[in-house]
Amino acid sequence: MSSAATGPWTVQRLLEWTSGFFTRKEVDGPRLSAELLLAHVLKVPRIKLYTDYERPLSEKDLTRYRELVQRAGEHEPIAYLTGKAYFFNLEFDVTRDVLIPRPDTETLVENVLQPSRNAAGFESPRVLDLCTGSGCIAAAIASRLKNAVVIATDMSERAVEVARTNVAKLGLEGRVTVEQGDLYEALSRVPDPQPFNLIVANPPYIPSGQIEKLDRNVREYEPVAALDGGIDGLVVHRRIFDGAAERLLPGGRIFLEIQFDQGPGMKELASSHAEHFDDVRVLKDFAGHERVLTAARK
Repeated sequence: MSSAATGPWTVQRLLEWTSGFFTRKEVDGPRLSAELLLAHVLKVPRIKLYTDYERPLSEKDLTRYRELVQRAGEHEPIAYLTGKAYFFNLEFDVTRDVLIPRPDTETLVENVLQPSRNAAGFESPRVLDLCTGSGCIAAAIASRLKNAVVIATDMSERAVEVARTNVAKLGLEGRVTVEQGDLYEALSRVPDPQPFNLIVANPPYIPSGQIEKLDRNVREYEPVAALDGGIDGLVVHRRIFDGAAERLLPGGRIFLEIQFDQGPGMKELASSHAEHFDDVRVLKDFAGHERVLTAARK
């Protein structure tokens, strides 16, 4: 991306060049990635790029853009480069201390919202969101369910800082509390924690032996602690189930995100808690993959 006789580096020329570069480098969504980076550098909404096609970049902006394009070409995720990600039509700050929110996880939120909209007793639900990361699940639930109260926990102090920032930016501080601690242990910092109507989580679920096989942009940049679910990927899920019954109200539900091939293992896990849970179901995402296990507290 050096200066050339063809004229200045305008928005249009940069987007066209970068799209081609990203295609060659096999960066996901080459055109969209180029637009997100350029809008970030210029500090404008992405749609504004289309009305500023002929705008030339200053040397300062061009230098900054070149740097980000180079890093993206090495498969550093666009969300980390811009510090922004989108989930459930909400904008979240993200750092390398948290997973980047993914569309697959919207399946979890969609299914959590169903009983709260349709079932008696869930009109003003108390929700516990474990392994909250960026806080995207807790915030999405609270933004859609105006009477919900959510406690979100994460063992990572830095993740908790990110989640608290997002909760504040979205104006949800009155209804979403973020506490640091290992799963339920964080509840010791909540005054008089009452049982919950819903427990939700997107825990680490990649089997340890598969971490090295993940795409480079995940393997090299996203936090391993938020990915590695132990030998079979279900170590954290077991710990969540072990403590769930005493923290759920009768009739309450648990929703846990899983990998596409973990449905049978999770059903077996849920059945080992049959004295407390029934109505065990595995729910599919928009691509038809098994994505969420849910069960009801007896």
